[in-house]
Amino acid sequence: MGRFARTGAVVGVLVLTASLALTGCGNDQKKPAFVAGAQQGDAVPTTSPGTTGDPSQSALPALAVSPADGSDKRPVSTEISARIPGGGTVSKVVLTAADGATVAGRLRRDGSSWVPSAPLKYGTRYTATVTGTGTDGQARQGTSSFTTMAKPKSMIGSGLYMFSGKTYGVAMPVVAEFSPGIPKKDRAAVQKRMFVQTDPPQPGAWHWLYNGTQAYYRAPEYWKPGTTITVRLALAGIPLSNGRYGNVDRSATAKIGRAFEMKVDNATKQMTVYENGAVVRTLPVSLGKKSTPSSSGTMVVMEKKESTVFDTRDEPDPDNQYVTKIDFAQRITWGGEYIHAAPWSEGVQGRANVSHGCVNVSMANGRWLFGKTLVGDPITVRGTERRLEPGNGWTAWSMSWSEFVEGSALPVPKGGQGSPF
Repeated sequence: MGRFARTGAVVGVLVLTASLALTGCGNDQKKPAFVAGAQQGDAVPTTSPGTTGDPSQSALPALAVSPADGSDKRPVSTEISARIPGGGTVSKVVLTAADGATVAGRLRRDGSSWVPSAPLKYGTRYTATVTGTGTDGQARQGTSSFTTMAKPKSMIGSGLYMFSGKTYGVAMPVVAEFSPGIPKKDRAAVQKRMFVQTDPPQPGAWHWLYNGTQAYYRAPEYWKPGTTITVRLALAGIPLSNGRYGNVDRSATAKIGRAFEMKVDNATKQMTVYENGAVVRTLPVSLGKKSTPSSSGTMVVMEKKESTVFDTRDEPDPDNQYVTKIDFAQRITWGGEYIHAAPWSEGVQGRANVSHGCVNVSMANGRWLFGKTLVGDPITVRGTERRLEPGNGWTAWSMSWSEFVEGSALPVPKGGQGSPF
């Protein structure tokens, strides 16, 4: 198998990557509308306009806005929340900077807060004006001015494996990376700021791996062909208890293409290729020999190289050291497993396993397959001596849905989480 180090996986522009659709808050009077966020100095009541003339109205409780009026050193990830004593709904939030510029943003679907569409500026004063209606039908309005913190010196690096404008396979997970990793106690706060929206809507969930260095987002089943996925990792300025802050926001909007799937059975040493649910070709393969078996599990095409060189001279076993030019290589694990053309093993393909862990196909089949696949297409291998290790590649689909949601830092509703907006 090809030796490949995961250096450079998290880079500042590794956008290698939610759009936020607004759904209006309900007017269910049994719900406490717009609960104030749990931030220091929050929920200071402000005057409700239009209540000073009528004594009965002036006695009504005012709408409370968070961050509190006069607060400072707020993170640039700050969200605006409000509370109407006695219940009610918030209908509008306007946030303006000191220069009068209005900040775009959207209400969370659950009414818990209003999220700016981009990070706030460091060291800047903002004024939030929130309008709502109490359960008594009376209008409420509150205003609060606050100042954001200076840019912190210690930050968490991040990466997003998705590019805007690209088309991916139906198994493409949203993959977020962090360096250093996010401690368990901080993952819920970070996950709450990782937004995914799909069109058509499909529920999903996040799953954390690698001691918090990676998180995957997927749906219960493969994405529907033609789906548009919009992602925003709104991480700039998120405070963590270890004294570090998120470095930047990352975003991408990408498309899911046709349904294309590869299934490999070690018992028959055949790859069955499906396109839009129909078998389009069956290919003989040679998998990893017993000393270097291929991984069994569902993997995803991570990158494609029409020509490359496998250099394994740093392997401890002399029998696994070689330098070989490879054609039509498609990576499926970080550990060096690929689908690729192997003309030297064509004589035993379909009959014996002789590779170093890769899925070997003929030169003709390798060229054909390379021309058909997309990054994000799934390949499932069954019946080998080794099970796919979680995190060795984009392994989001190599576990059941029930196992996957156990890795979420936040509760996941039955069937999956919808868009937060």
